[in-house]
Amino acid sequence: MHIKKLLLKNFRNYAAEEFGFSPGLNVLSGKNAQGKTNCAEAVFYLCTGASPRTRREKQLIKNGAERAEISCVCAGRYGDVEISASITDGGREVKINGNKITRNADLLGNVFAVFFSPQELRLIQDGPDERRRFINVSISQLSRPYFVALSRYNKILEQRNNLLKNRDLQTVFDTLPVWDAQLCRYAAVIAKSRADYLAKLSPLAAEAHAYLTDGNEALEVTPDKKYKGSEQELEKRLFDELSNNYDRDIRLGYTASGPHRDDVDIVINGADAKHYASQGQTRTAALAIKLAEVNVFKEECGEYPVLILDDVMSELDLPRRKKLVGRTEGLQTIITCTHAERVLYGREANKIVIEGGQVKR
Repeated sequence: MHIKKLLLKNFRNYAAEEFGFSPGLNVLSGKNAQGKTNCAEAVFYLCTGASPRTRREKQLIKNGAERAEISCVCAGRYGDVEISASITDGGREVKINGNKITRNADLLGNVFAVFFSPQELRLIQDGPDERRRFINVSISQLSRPYFVALSRYNKILEQRNNLLKNRDLQTVFDTLPVWDAQLCRYAAVIAKSRADYLAKLSPLAAEAHAYLTDGNEALEVTPDKKYKGSEQELEKRLFDELSNNYDRDIRLGYTASGPHRDDVDIVINGADAKHYASQGQTRTAALAIKLAEVNVFKEECGEYPVLILDDVMSELDLPRRKKLVGRTEGLQTIITCTHAERVLYGREANKIVIEGGQVKR
């Protein structure tokens, strides 16, 4: 699974450019603010339908342009796939092999991607939202039913929260069970999928972290709330939990329990990484989790995802740079950096130099 060709038109700082990628290691180099990260962002966007940098798609359009157009040709599990997106201030249109799709769920699963940049330290340092975001993006690529359940859960949750603000308490008490029955059906799918995913990710993250640290540190990634049992059992348990807390939720004006409140514990050598890890430890732990994500995709689908490493090498010491490059054998990797020769360490690579939103030929 890899990207063969990428076309950008009026995307970020690109007027019009074409990139050709090899199935192995690809290095995008150049000075800062030339467009390396923008290229990497476009690849991830076409794989997932979301930018790893912004939720405002208007920011993806080049200044002065009305529309951004991006497309790629991918070698997937079932042959080549062409994915394109036309982005305007009013929305976007995505096509697969020339056919317009109306749901993001139809995009997911064509080509998998894992994105890592210095901003991914938020996975460790920030609140539960960032860890849920990571899990949601990762599982959604693997499971369309999960993505659909998550979308429907969020819509029903919004309606439930609006109901909780209603001052007609009789209406609230009469209506809540109806919403909760629907909410818990999707919540059970989410909870079970997350528990299964973390069960796969955790040992792989521990192994990757031991590899990067020469076994000098131990990493644990565990959910702070264990969901055990079948989806049916989880659905009943979640329904009972909501039913027993009507008074609390009405008082607060929002739903205070459920998968939208879950978190993941990340522990290094027995200490909570969020509060006690150094900057270097945080970076290594986040990178180990991303490398574990790569291997989860491989185990689940039989193919490696596209690994995108944006401006990561400058933040690592020399031994960990070499270890990271060694870990990219056998999968397509796109690395952005200022100097290609500082990240290769003898590896052959497709080198692309970018200047001012153009490939230097």
